[in-house]
Amino acid sequence: MVDVNKEKLVTVFAGTVWQAELIKGLLDANGIPCAIMDETIGAVTSSYAGLEGDVLVVVPEDEKAQALRVIEQNRQE
Repeated sequence: MVDVNKEKLVTVFAGTVWQAELIKGLLDANGIPCAIMDETIGAVTSSYAGLEGDVLVVVPEDEKAQALRVIEQNRQE
């Protein structure tokens, strides 16, 4: 888990709650620390058609390149 109060975080994914959970699981499985941000907003607004907000997956800035590689590799499979 990422300490959101101590590290500079960057977004590596934005999408639905379900997509963000999948990406987080993928990153966790690859040893990349990450966190989901705005999960509450996405969950609350998802029931209103067209109002679903993006849920973000964030990683420490120094993990960004590796996280994006892992995400891209799994999109191709």
